Amino acid sequence: MRVFLSVLFLCTSILSGAQILKPAKWSYSSVTEANVGDEVELIFKATIDMDWYLYSSEFNCEDGPIKTTFNFVPHASYQLVGNVVAINPTDKYDGIFECDVKIFKEKGEFRQKIKILASPLKITGESDYQVCTEITGQCISGADDFSFNIKVSGTASEQIKNDEAPNGPQLDSTLVPDNPQGKSLWGFLVISFLAGLAALLTPCVFPMIPMTVSFFTGRGTKFQALMYGLFIILIYTLIGAALAPLMGPETANHLSTEWIPNLIFFSVFIVFGLSFLGLFEITLPGTLINKVDQQAEKGGLLGVFFMAFTLVLVSFSCTGPIVGSILVSSAGGEFLKPILGMFAFAAAFAIPFTLFAFFPGWLKSLPKSGGWLNTVKVVLGFVEIALAFKFLSIADQAFHWGILDRDINIAIWIVIAVLIGVYLMKGFRMPGDTGKDADDKTVSVFRVSLAMVMFVFAVYLVPGMWGAPLKALAGYLPPMYTHDFNVLSATTEKPATICDEPRYADFLHLPHGLSGYFDYDQAIACARQQNKPLFIDFTGHGCTNCREMEANVWSDPQVLQRLRDDFVVVALYVDDKTELPESEWYTSSYDNKVKKTIGKQNADLQITRLNNNAQPFYVLVGKDERVLVSPYGYNLNAEKFAAFLDEGKKKFKELYPG
Repeated sequence: MRVFLSVLFLCTSILSGAQILKPAKWSYSSVTEANVGDEVELIFKATIDMDWYLYSSEFNCEDGPIKTTFNFVPHASYQLVGNVVAINPTDKYDGIFECDVKIFKEKGEFRQKIKILASPLKITGESDYQVCTEITGQCISGADDFSFNIKVSGTASEQIKNDEAPNGPQLDSTLVPDNPQGKSLWGFLVISFLAGLAALLTPCVFPMIPMTVSFFTGRGTKFQALMYGLFIILIYTLIGAALAPLMGPETANHLSTEWIPNLIFFSVFIVFGLSFLGLFEITLPGTLINKVDQQAEKGGLLGVFFMAFTLVLVSFSCTGPIVGSILVSSAGGEFLKPILGMFAFAAAFAIPFTLFAFFPGWLKSLPKSGGWLNTVKVVLGFVEIALAFKFLSIADQAFHWGILDRDINIAIWIVIAVLIGVYLMKGFRMPGDTGKDADDKTVSVFRVSLAMVMFVFAVYLVPGMWGAPLKALAGYLPPMYTHDFNVLSATTEKPATICDEPRYADFLHLPHGLSGYFDYDQAIACARQQNKPLFIDFTGHGCTNCREMEANVWSDPQVLQRLRDDFVVVALYVDDKTELPESEWYTSSYDNKVKKTIGKQNADLQITRLNNNAQPFYVLVGKDERVLVSPYGYNLNAEKFAAFLDEGKKKFKELYPG
């Protein structure tokens, strides 16, 4: 069942957290003692990771990359002398911005002179910079606070103190590992490859295989046939590269939880689905296709390129919805993901054209075009509509609209699964079903087999209407607490005892009848009162992996018992849009932005205190907010999760024996 579901939901793998990279580390130094009136030099040094480079502060490039700048906080004890000087940067031509720049590799150094005016001397500020790598094409903007402690005129100056930290726990993160990735990139590539194969079985692509092969058999060479396939891959990959900046980590959370992007994705999937069902066709202007086709007649490699371009344009009405689904699913925060996804799709799409051009004799064994192609298209249309509700569900949960409860979502999927099964059994026609195949009521064994799969899927969903957990679909359905009539999964277990009424419990919930909190301060106070370790669950309404962990791991009796009896549990939603009272707003030390909502404050807490921004992310802390053991990420092994809890409980008893 899980293998089938993985293919069925091929476009909903949304990355749950991109890794926080910091390829440049800064250090600051100067003289240790000086007199009022002296000029001293402040030295800023950057250690740059291998294969990365840092942009310098001195080059002319309009609308180019971010230069390294140092922003000093004005203070009466000093004044700047001149500008920051970059020490021996390297010249480079930046092909992205098409201009000459200056960069540092491995190590970078900048110097700024100041004149000391008074004692005590206080020099603080922030550096802004950008680092890039030519290996993956990634670029990262960063900021780093700096301060200098110089003893002036033989009188001890006050130690420069850090600004007051924003609201939130002072977590000791020494045990926190590097940020883990959520969904496997390889899994996404496999899904994209399967999508490319599915695109071949559509009415506007499949008939073009023999037409294309006939062209190469008549006048083309095998080298040209190979280049034809490579050009198809190149064109689709360039589409991914053009859209990659829009899928980067800065927009990941916005795309995954904001209501406007999710409603747009919902609408796009519905439109694509209706197009596949035959309500209308999504086509490109005929004049554009004709112009490209004319270029293909010129011959040579240029002609082969335009032939590939013609194929992409002509097949757009069938491949467009599938390509759009891949790009939407790649909006999870990784620069390379849309590029690699399109590469995998195009590879599957191009292989048959290339192979049949090399071996034209294979055409005799190729099935003839017919009504079965429209059947594939219709089934894909139903699947697109089913997938659309995932995006509506995410927005609904993040903003607490209450328009798509779990049972309603399940009912929609049951109806769609039954419709697909009945359609495969030729129980009704769609607009594109014409010709002898449509009139013939004989059903092939293959169609019967697929229909059986859909009917089985529908039957599997039915218990979910009464509260069955449906673990295989946990990441794609709304959470259990949205169910109107939860009968089968009602728990008889006694809930854990907590200290007081949890904040936000009117719209946030824990699974499996667990009692706990949704506010860190309230939770740590209760954990201290009950002398228990605190279990922190960094989660999200739009986190597919979080729902899978809750359904498949938390539900395990040995895990559930430990969470209920041995820990105080707090679920911190990083994507909740509920705005807090203005008195609780604060400015983050990470990005200098005001954090106004529950989600933004929880996400800032995870990033600034634990140097991590992936979900799910589970952390065990003690009374003094010390991280007890290495945090736990996405892993569906219940025994390992129970061992993680046991290890944390053991460490807690060692540190706090009383």
